[in-house]
Amino acid sequence: MSKIIGREKQIELLKNALNSEKSELIAIYGRRRVGKTFLIRETYAKEIIFEISGIPDGSLNDQLINFYNEISKISKKSFKKVPPTNWMEAFNMLGEYIDSLKSTKKVIFIDEFPWMYTHKSKFVQMFGHFWNSYCAKRNDLVVVICGSSASFMVNKVINDRKGLHNRISIPIRLLPFNLYETELFLKSKKVHLDRYAYLQLYMAIGGIPHYLDKIQQGDSVPIAIDRLCFQQDGILVNEFNQIFVSLFENSENHTKIVETLATSQRGMVREELIKNSKISSGGTLTKAIQELIESGFISEYQPYSNKVKETLFRLSDEYSLFYQKFIKNNSRTSWKTLFSSRSYVSWCGFAFETICLKHTNQIQKKLGLSGVDVQSSSWRNENAQIDLLIDRSDRSINICEMKFSESEFVIDKSYADKIRNKKAEFIKGLSSRKNVFITFVTTFGVKSNSHSSEVMDNQITIDSLFEKL
Repeated sequence: MSKIIGREKQIELLKNALNSEKSELIAIYGRRRVGKTFLIRETYAKEIIFEISGIPDGSLNDQLINFYNEISKISKKSFKKVPPTNWMEAFNMLGEYIDSLKSTKKVIFIDEFPWMYTHKSKFVQMFGHFWNSYCAKRNDLVVVICGSSASFMVNKVINDRKGLHNRISIPIRLLPFNLYETELFLKSKKVHLDRYAYLQLYMAIGGIPHYLDKIQQGDSVPIAIDRLCFQQDGILVNEFNQIFVSLFENSENHTKIVETLATSQRGMVREELIKNSKISSGGTLTKAIQELIESGFISEYQPYSNKVKETLFRLSDEYSLFYQKFIKNNSRTSWKTLFSSRSYVSWCGFAFETICLKHTNQIQKKLGLSGVDVQSSSWRNENAQIDLLIDRSDRSINICEMKFSESEFVIDKSYADKIRNKKAEFIKGLSSRKNVFITFVTTFGVKSNSHSSEVMDNQITIDSLFEKL
């Protein structure tokens, strides 16, 4: 029985590859700790005939010896004693090993593919040659290459213009768990809490399986957060400093972008990001932004106006935000002091908005929009900002107000006036007539009063965010 929680769509793609009438080349990428290796090993537990992982910072000779040693361990055929001197020899050796096996569906798994690349080694070129000249001519192979470096996997593999051009048959970007998968995972570990507690944990550490795996049966939210984030040996105390160095070359800009976006609750357009980060505009900045987006650390939100210069960038990795706000330079912090601080209330609002923006499909499902074409976007002018607009093909738009609260959210007169103004400002700029609805997304719902009945058209609670799609 599979131990994998969630990942149904990815598992289906991987299983379908086994039933293909031709060989398949699969590229999987996603940030470290997200569960790539576990997914492959569990799904292909019976089919993997060769597995190797790159050596971080290893030389060409280190990688080749490691490759040779792995084949020697599993092969019944004795190879020449001298390891290969280049990647063409190494892949020829792998081909010889495959030829010695029965003609059944076989999986070759190369983990941390980017680590195997070294300067002037021609690793990618020789792998491409191996695929084109050997694997693609067979019908019994599934070759899986996997890497945490999204930039390498996208630019040098998936979008390669040479030997691997259009060769990747199944690209998979593995993202952190959503709330539905997080609840499944924690329950499978016998961590039985209510959904508000699951949400609080998610707001702090996100949906990274490796982090969630450290939460123990019987833990409350304060106990879990204190142990992981604030005790001296907590696994998340220094995790932030390791993430970007392991994922990106010249990671200083990546770190600076994340640190800059952590200071803004509404996100930043490119010009604001340049000004506040002091990173020069140009290709270096663009590359760093795209790599952070591909790796799931930041998200870009298209403006309702479709003007590129108004594209909004937000820090969307929960742990990175929590680290910047509370762990960094706060070694003596605990949940008790954190919970009573004013900065905690501010962080809760932003973190909850970020989670809602990641679960827009669940919001649309609750609104009954499965049969309607929709477009999500952001909007702002000098007087108001809307973080989530759902523009519908039925001539309607939902303005989503996302509010975190420890109980029912109360709309008072002042806030009701703010909502009216926001709606009026938005309608004023519409180029065509549409129905505009105000939708509240909250933790426990909106308290019914005269103000809520005047400005709110419908509402969604966190239970809907935990829905399976």
